[in-house]
Parts: sequence; C-alpha cells; structure tokens
Amino acid sequence: MTKEKKAIDFEQQLESLESLVESLESGGLSLEDSLKSFEQGIKVARDCQQALKQAEQKVELLMRQGDELVSQPFDTDSE
Repeated sequence: MTKEKKAIDFEQQLESLESLVESLESGGLSLEDSLKSFEQGIKVARDCQQALKQAEQKVELLMRQGDELVSQPFDTDSE
C-alpha cells in the first residue's frame, strides 16, 4: 500500500510541477510570486528526480541474476 501511495505522490508532484510551469509561462505572476513558484518548482523537480533514481535502483536490483547485474536498456518497441 505504501508503494501505491508513493506512486500517487509522484504523479501528484509531477502534475504540480506542470501547473507551476504553466503559471510561470503565462506571465501573469508578479516577480515575487514568480520567484516563489520557481523555488517551489525546483524543490518539486528535485523530489521527482530522487523518486526516479530510487525506482531505477529498484529495477537494477530486480534485474540481478545471481551475483551478476544484467544491464539491459529499456526498450518500449520490444513488444
């Protein structure tokens, strides 16, 4: 259940980041609000990056075969 919650949190963080970018791109914010939004966006982006790094490490652990790590590129066309 915690894994599902973390996945949901990641999706929510990503949506939050997209919303921040849209508001910054609109140009309707004051300089102070723009700086606050930018600062918040950097924090959210770092959190998302950390979550992705952790997920990548889990995938590498799952791909271990014996004592050897089998590194394979992710290929979406292999279906």
